[in-house]
Amino acid sequence: MAPTLYDEKPKLGDLIEIFRGTYQHWAVYVGDGYVVHLAPPSEVADASSSSLMSVLTERAFVKKEQLWDVVGTNQWKINNILDGDYKPRPAEVIVKEACALVGEELPYCVFRGNCEHFVNELRYGKAESRQVNKAGEVAMAAGMATVVGLGVVALAGILFGGKKREDKSTQ
Repeated sequence: MAPTLYDEKPKLGDLIEIFRGTYQHWAVYVGDGYVVHLAPPSEVADASSSSLMSVLTERAFVKKEQLWDVVGTNQWKINNILDGDYKPRPAEVIVKEACALVGEELPYCVFRGNCEHFVNELRYGKAESRQVNKAGEVAMAAGMATVVGLGVVALAGILFGGKKREDKSTQ
């Protein structure tokens, strides 16, 4: 089970991953029970699939809210998973920059500028989203499977379709 506030208290600058069912929402811990996060208009606690509407939005707001208000009844964990790939910026810098952005309206794109990109940019100076990378890998694998499948169908058509023509010509 992932750590929560019941077991481990987040530290300044920690990234919080919130499990919304089909996707994860991300926030950065800024102290005193508050997080800062990039929230499209449809992003609310316990939103689950209704927040998939965020795919259609082009703008989002930077909000500072109580962690529990953002989490709602969803599962969550502290997740600084990119610490092994990048050196985190100093916590004071992360918190100062996050808080300075509160109230701002920013461009939003689920593929190029979502809440995970936002928090990783604050913590590491790198706007990355593992969700998007993972979804891209799945889509690429599905695309490759489709191409291979179509190739097999075409090959079968050539091999077995030619036989039918030969049979018809001999009748």
